[in-house]
Amino acid sequence: MRSLPGILLATTLVAACGSSEPPSAAGQPVAGAASAASPGSSQDVAAAPAGSAATGPALGGRTGELVNPDNNTMVFLYYHLAGITPPIDSWIEQDSRVKFVPAIEKAAQRTAIRGELEAGLAAVGGVGFIRLSLSSANLSDYDPTYGEFTVRALAPSSVVEFAGFGQKVSLKFANGRTAQIWKVQPEDAQSIRDRVGGGRNVELDTYLKITAVQPGPGGGTITTQILEYEMQEARTGTTIVRVQVPQ
Repeated sequence: MRSLPGILLATTLVAACGSSEPPSAAGQPVAGAASAASPGSSQDVAAAPAGSAATGPALGGRTGELVNPDNNTMVFLYYHLAGITPPIDSWIEQDSRVKFVPAIEKAAQRTAIRGELEAGLAAVGGVGFIRLSLSSANLSDYDPTYGEFTVRALAPSSVVEFAGFGQKVSLKFANGRTAQIWKVQPEDAQSIRDRVGGGRNVELDTYLKITAVQPGPGGGTITTQILEYEMQEARTGTTIVRVQVPQ
């Protein structure tokens, strides 16, 4: 099963369902739904693909992309998006490489750590898109009345939390109400149930566009738009469906 490297996936998946544009059969998007690229595991910043579902640049004209960022990177990103000067001096003093070394070595360690932190902050300067893997997407049972599954990990109430440097950054989905609904024809629903099993545990690779940032005490919230996702079986990693979420 994939996991989110270094990320505190305190994914608060409250029962406010979630999923995306309706594919008519397992592994086949409906008309108008494009295939989503499957994210990798790097944390490098890259340019968002031209002509993708990203309808223009993200917040502040940003076009860069992060792939499965770790806790500290998301804290850097939050401060850069919010335009708030990060407490670098405090972070340096809390670093174990400063706290637990002989006094004669502290000055050199402070200089080295400051360089690392400043480089980390600079690296997120143009980031406006995030590719994020969710290891427990919590697929609902099929609802024959509405002809749909619900992917609860994409619900409006879902929160992915990142904790670093004593700060907590929350990631939310602005269009979760739309993205959470996966329409499926009744004749295809049973085969999907058979593939995912009774636990209905699936994994998601999501493609997100940053749309807003909200400062708060001890951290803040980054709001995103879900552009695309790929759903995989948790047991085998095989793709169930790729969905482009209507914007």
